[in-house]
Amino acid sequence: MTDIDPGFDCRSCGACCAYSADWPRFSTESDEALDAIPPELVSADLSGMRCENERCAALDGTLGEAVSCRIYALRPEVCHTCLPGDPECTMARAARGWAPVAA
Repeated sequence: MTDIDPGFDCRSCGACCAYSADWPRFSTESDEALDAIPPELVSADLSGMRCENERCAALDGTLGEAVSCRIYALRPEVCHTCLPGDPECTMARAARGWAPVAA
């Protein structure tokens, strides 16, 4: 991983939350954790978060400006593991034509 700009704030990006309808999938969450996610935000096949086009339905705001997750404390494991500057972050930003997060 590269050195990350200490001033970078994921809430000014959101690329990872609007990269692919296949990305916000459930994998290691407990039944209790899944039950805590509001049903209207879960995909019809129950495999992950519901997306509108490629964008997670729990994401509010404008990409590249200001975004927030409506269920941040309850978000799936895949959302916890995506970190600024990691390969997934870089891939999601590149798909939008944005530069990687680096110092």
